[in-house]
Amino acid sequence: MTQEIKQKLQNELDELETELRIHLPKEIKRALEFGDLRENAEYRAALDRQEMVKARISQLRQRISEIASIDVSQIPRDRAAYGSTLLLFDGEKDEEVTYRLVTAEESDPQAGLISTTSPVGRSLMGKEEGDEVIVRTPAGARTFEIRRLTTLHDEQKES
Repeated sequence: MTQEIKQKLQNELDELETELRIHLPKEIKRALEFGDLRENAEYRAALDRQEMVKARISQLRQRISEIASIDVSQIPRDRAAYGSTLLLFDGEKDEEVTYRLVTAEESDPQAGLISTTSPVGRSLMGKEEGDEVIVRTPAGARTFEIRRLTTLHDEQKES
């Protein structure tokens, strides 16, 4: 899974680097031909885009490095962590819900894929089967009981 994320980020990085090295210099050169830089909206827009692209490239490089450094052997085998699937019971609504803890790039709350950095994800990290968890969200606090925990290691054994 992390390989797919790295590839997706690398593709975006490659596109932005091409834009930075090839397309933006052409836009800036063309905008300079319009003359007076004080009133040259095209020039200003190209420079702003250049700064935005540089910032995003920096973020992508950092994120790729972080993902590359995920050491599966360091992920807990008995507590919720990246890759864990949790069956939670919401006593207030009398319903069960299943979440999988994933990276921010994989996050899709509608599909039950919850980022480890989201309020729900952070509340679940490090918890064990049977634990009661209070999740604070903008909509208020909710209490869940962890009914079943399947870690990344458990899933690898099943495969």
